[in-house]
Amino acid sequence: MTLVRGCIGSLVAHQPLGKDVIAHAVDAATRDPRFNPVTAAEYPLLNIEVSVLGGGSQRQLPSRPAMEKKPLNHFHPGSSVLSFGTAGCNSGCRFCQNFDIAKARSIDKLSVGASPEKIAQIAASRGIDSVAFTYNDPIVFAEYAIDTAQACRALGIHPIAVTAGYMSAEARPDFYAAMDAANIDLKGFTEDFYWKVTGTHLADVLATIDYAVNEARTPEGEHVWVELTTLLIPGLNDDDAQLHAECTWIREHLGPDVPLHFSAFHPSYRMMDVPPTPHETLTRARAIALAEGLHYVYTGNVHDREGDTTYCPNPQCHAKLIERDWYRIITDRLSASSGGNGHCPKCGTAVAGRWR
Repeated sequence: MTLVRGCIGSLVAHQPLGKDVIAHAVDAATRDPRFNPVTAAEYPLLNIEVSVLGGGSQRQLPSRPAMEKKPLNHFHPGSSVLSFGTAGCNSGCRFCQNFDIAKARSIDKLSVGASPEKIAQIAASRGIDSVAFTYNDPIVFAEYAIDTAQACRALGIHPIAVTAGYMSAEARPDFYAAMDAANIDLKGFTEDFYWKVTGTHLADVLATIDYAVNEARTPEGEHVWVELTTLLIPGLNDDDAQLHAECTWIREHLGPDVPLHFSAFHPSYRMMDVPPTPHETLTRARAIALAEGLHYVYTGNVHDREGDTTYCPNPQCHAKLIERDWYRIITDRLSASSGGNGHCPKCGTAVAGRWR
């Protein structure tokens, strides 16, 4: 027997619900690009099992990592974050770094009850500045995430989404209106890569990123702060053509001030046969992005002082403003306490972000 698992997604019934669930489940399981197609002879042997993902529980409430681990380098740098997630995912990434959570059934992993108010209160009691919805994609528990975001805001805590951005146009406004910041994965820049490696579609993700950067607003009317991450996988999404195309799209559609993180891949899940990303690949990608005119480009999952540091975007200045080593801040010249107030103290150029 072969286990075939797929994601139905949101379901609007057009016939008796049971028939619609079965039809969607068969479609999701048999058209998933990660598996060989099911033959006509095998259809009668299919055993359909459906798990419903909902809110009200979370997998864990771990420690308080720095904001840079999300990664968000321009949103209250060095501040603390409470991270949590549930189970399941609406993407099928072959390289999933959290596959034990993302591919789990709710009944397997969801064992701790946590109301939105409880999560906000825990963060407040520990003096934590932000709560991040992460580990698995928060769009699969969107209502729970939105309720938790509202409870956090009531206590002065920032809600943050760490997401792959694969969601419908109808879901975007309510979801992003609940967030103060987001890191969105831009996993590659070809439809072929997206469909074969993640089971999702590039156009939908680009539409989400465009919306989040250019249209989404917080309840106070401020732009939601957005940063992007691309995990570079050797031989799949790390060629110069894809990198140039990605960075050109970011510059033309989002502007040069949206930070971009290039992260190193490590073998995981169904891609154990792919080697880790060489450090040189991250350096090359960063150089391409800077040459394409992006102002803030970072390397991740490696020790790289230059690639971790925030520089003044003024080409005549280029002063080091926030020096980092991995996730540790060594020097911060942009904070209000250092007199920076979000401006380069050397030339006065404003630096995009949300600064403390």
